[in-house]
Amino acid sequence: MSVNGVPFITLNRFEDGFREEFLSGVETLFDNTQFIGGPQVNKLEEKLAAKTGAKYSVGCANGTDAIQIALRASGVEKNDVVLVPDMTFWATFEAVVNVGANPATVDVSRETLHWDKETFKEAVEKFKPKAAILVHLYGWACPDTMEIRQIAEENGVMLIEDGAQCYGTTINGESILGTAKISTTSFYPAKVLGASGDAGAIFSNDETLINTCRTLINHGRTSHYSHGLIGWNSRIGAYEALFLNLSLEHIDARLDSRRKAVKYYQENLQGLPLKMQSVPSHVGENGYCSVALIEPVLRDGLTAALKEANVGFGTIYPGAMSKQEGAPAHSVGSIDHGNADYISKAVLNLPCFAYITEEECEYVCQVVKNYFSK
Repeated sequence: MSVNGVPFITLNRFEDGFREEFLSGVETLFDNTQFIGGPQVNKLEEKLAAKTGAKYSVGCANGTDAIQIALRASGVEKNDVVLVPDMTFWATFEAVVNVGANPATVDVSRETLHWDKETFKEAVEKFKPKAAILVHLYGWACPDTMEIRQIAEENGVMLIEDGAQCYGTTINGESILGTAKISTTSFYPAKVLGASGDAGAIFSNDETLINTCRTLINHGRTSHYSHGLIGWNSRIGAYEALFLNLSLEHIDARLDSRRKAVKYYQENLQGLPLKMQSVPSHVGENGYCSVALIEPVLRDGLTAALKEANVGFGTIYPGAMSKQEGAPAHSVGSIDHGNADYISKAVLNLPCFAYITEEECEYVCQVVKNYFSK
């Protein structure tokens, strides 16, 4: 086999002609001095809405801002309680704090690695939150999404869906981003739909919500020198919009190559102490991550073998929110069944990126098999 190493992720596998088309577009933006706003941003927002099935989308500077803006637009204010999963990226937790609200961490299921409806209902009854952030991790949709949406609606809890990793995912055949009351995503370069720098977006079918978001991203402006809200400077740049518009032309092929890699690992690593995770039939994934669980006492040995063979890997995420050093000063409580803590010590992510080859996946699998055959 000619492969002698595989990175965990690489960002340099583009389609033929992509680089040249992007640089040509940059020239046009430069010549026309279209740096913020303009036709590329308008085109992106229209394409994102069409692709996801959402009525409206608005671009912003990054995925963290997207969550903060969605919280504010949803009426979350100082000292309101907001539920967040105990298994997520820190941005979900800090977004709540940054708008002056108080996060309460809620454990996830050890089986689905996401919130389950029973624990979510328990948290709603215990904390009486103003809002909750449902996070769709690993390029999946939370399997209990529809039930959680219903529980939130019945209890007057505003549900914001953090889809930083879930562009292209579905629940019951419908887009997660497009069917949520309000949802967010990140275009950080490593995402399945990544920009060349930081960028994000917010989606909603509620015109009032999206108009408030649009006001908040631009200093709360109601006209050029009139400001009706305290907002942010969180406008998406034209260069990022250009890059994303070009990427959307190829997104289906990129997602297909990622999904094939995830499926390859699932099919070729069966029967090992490394349990490859898969999603139920009503959930459609985008191939963002290959996710496995391994007993924590075995993880260091396997990761050492992967390093020796020049195979990259991830541990997404290596720590529960409630265990982070910065959490206790801001958290108003938690529901902790120990699942997020266990997952953080057991999770292992194998290489997965757009246009990863079957030969590279085969090499990764052989390294894993060789380790367990010793």
